[in-house]
Amino acid sequence: MDKFQEIINGEGLTLVDFFATWCGPCKMMSPILEEFKTKIGDKATVIKIDVDKNEALSLHYRIQSVPTLMLFKKGEVVWRHSGVISADHLVKLIGQHQ
Repeated sequence: MDKFQEIINGEGLTLVDFFATWCGPCKMMSPILEEFKTKIGDKATVIKIDVDKNEALSLHYRIQSVPTLMLFKKGEVVWRHSGVISADHLVKLIGQHQ
């Protein structure tokens, strides 16, 4: 949890993917997130959090469905979405919050 806080409190944007290994839509998000990371380069950090291995973190952020994506800027949640979303939409989102 300390490392997580350190990452989201950093200067840049951090996109967090709360996922589960058994979740079909979560598996669909993996290649989308890879495409997204390729498109944005170092404009944002992308991290994945397994909800089953990080229950306290999942409870803290009230994760009720997976995948849930959250965008953090200096430790604050600036955007949240549950479900699959396109890489292009995420790229636009980063542009709006830089």
